[in-house]
Amino acid sequence: MPTGPYILESQTTGEVDPRERADFWSEHIASYQPRMGYRYACPDDFRGATVRQRSRTYQLVRFWSDPVEYHRTAQHVRQDPDEDYRLLLPVEGHIVLRQNDEVAHLSPGSAALVTFGDPFQCRQQTRALAYIFTIPAREVDGPLNRRSPLATGVDLTRGLGGVVGSMISGLHEERHALTDAQFDAVSDRIVELLCMLVSGDDRPDAPGHLGEVEALVRRHVRDHAADPGLTGASMAHALGWSLRQIQLALQRVGTTPRELIREERLRLVRDRLQCAECDHMTITELAHASGFSSASAMSTAVRRRFGVSPREIRHRARETATARPDRREPSANGDRPA
Repeated sequence: MPTGPYILESQTTGEVDPRERADFWSEHIASYQPRMGYRYACPDDFRGATVRQRSRTYQLVRFWSDPVEYHRTAQHVRQDPDEDYRLLLPVEGHIVLRQNDEVAHLSPGSAALVTFGDPFQCRQQTRALAYIFTIPAREVDGPLNRRSPLATGVDLTRGLGGVVGSMISGLHEERHALTDAQFDAVSDRIVELLCMLVSGDDRPDAPGHLGEVEALVRRHVRDHAADPGLTGASMAHALGWSLRQIQLALQRVGTTPRELIREERLRLVRDRLQCAECDHMTITELAHASGFSSASAMSTAVRRRFGVSPREIRHRARETATARPDRREPSANGDRPA
């Protein structure tokens, strides 16, 4: 296990007498979370376990347990103040979270960002497996320019939400190999992306953030250039950002979503025109397979970009291949032909 401030520890009710497990669990949770109340569906034989990773800044806990309800009242908040946020992500089971007159019904693929600075009720109605990620309030309130969220659900099934969910599970899976600095670096990135996801718009206007957006947009375009439905709007939807956010990221490097898509399709079609494996495809087939609406649209774009037609690019590639020296295999006795 890494040494230093980064700590990894596990606890389970399995080694405790069944009649004492509920009390053990309440004491265990209270050792690293602020004051709360607990209601157990089966207090005489409650089961649960935790795997806890923490540094001086962040904490990630992966837990499973039988049904239980956690509640933090106004009195708890006064007696044991804690303004930090928790991101709650079920992996299995169903959790209902209530705070500030809002309700989030959480199941796998969704999450909620909840503050411990206000009262809440968290009811785990069935046996559940989940992550709870502790985030300092300053890391959320500052970037969003407001005291934030509420117990609303966050979609982790696609786009940026899918990235956030994958990073959190990866942080747990690699727990034994992480150092303090690495744990905090990954956690910092998760919080940055989470703020983008929660704001739903243009928070990352700083050059560093826009650079990250640009890199992910370029990767998305490379992977989907052949899709005729690829547009700036479809990219924004798939990645979980606003179109304006993507436009700002590309504007700083002198391009637009439309230009980036066109350039990637032109690169793709040029490579295919020069590729022997694609020699059987007609120009029209190649155009549609590379995301262009028609052969004429592709031909116009190719001529403007490269100064020659698609047929000329293919013809030159064939001539080059034909002109290459004949590489014959050595003879059976090992001598090479003269």
